[in-house]
Amino acid sequence: MLGIKIVQQNNVGLVTFLGKYARQFESGLHFYIPFFERVKTVSLQSQPLALPVQTGITRDNASISIQVTLNYRITNAERYTFGNSNSIQSMAYQVSGTLRDIIGSMDLDDVLNSTDKINTKLMQNIGDLTNTYGIMIERVQIGDLTPSKGVSEAMENQITASKNKQATISEAQGNAEQIRLNTEAKNAAKIATAKADKQQTEIHADAAAYATKVQAEADQYRIEQLQAALANIDQKYLNAQSIDALKAAGEQGNLIIVPNNDNADYGQLATFSKLLHKSDQ
Repeated sequence: MLGIKIVQQNNVGLVTFLGKYARQFESGLHFYIPFFERVKTVSLQSQPLALPVQTGITRDNASISIQVTLNYRITNAERYTFGNSNSIQSMAYQVSGTLRDIIGSMDLDDVLNSTDKINTKLMQNIGDLTNTYGIMIERVQIGDLTPSKGVSEAMENQITASKNKQATISEAQGNAEQIRLNTEAKNAAKIATAKADKQQTEIHADAAAYATKVQAEADQYRIEQLQAALANIDQKYLNAQSIDALKAAGEQGNLIIVPNNDNADYGQLATFSKLLHKSDQ
């Protein structure tokens, strides 16, 4: 009498004869001897596994908790079943130890910012575990990275101090910029005032110079007119003016004695005085 065993797809059947491994059934229909042979089914499908939260110490002595998940599949059912009492737990221990070594070689900041780098290193260091546990790890995923409470508080304090420092720097820069703008505005106002004063002074100076020039030209013109008028006066007119001058001097009680041949000169003086008087009017 034979027993019948159907092995499903992506599974194998491990046959033991009187407790000793004898052969392996692939997927399909198989026959075995009951009581003497037993068949254990092992799945070859990829399976997820969430490891317990791992705790590691970074190179700068910071404690951090790490959540790790992985996908594995059995590549050697015989070694997986008979080579270790618990291949899954043995694999988990090896992954945890390798992860701690990687974390210990990195600073806290690198650990928090380099999960992809940790995944790559972990896969490279673990390699194919077929020859050891009959298992191959297909993917490792680093989940939450949680620093210890003391480290978290220190990080928060550092972040707060950094923000306060940045705020202080920004405020100081703003004040410095405001002072610079005020100084530039005051300097610009002083320069504008100085330019305006200089321009006003130049205008006044130009006006005074122009007035002086006009006055000088007017005086020159009066002198030229007087000289022209004296040049055209008749000698008889000058004599008459001399007589009038002498008469006026006598009326004032003054006594003037001059040679007769110089009388004409006094007439010129009188005429020149009248012309000046008319010119002033």
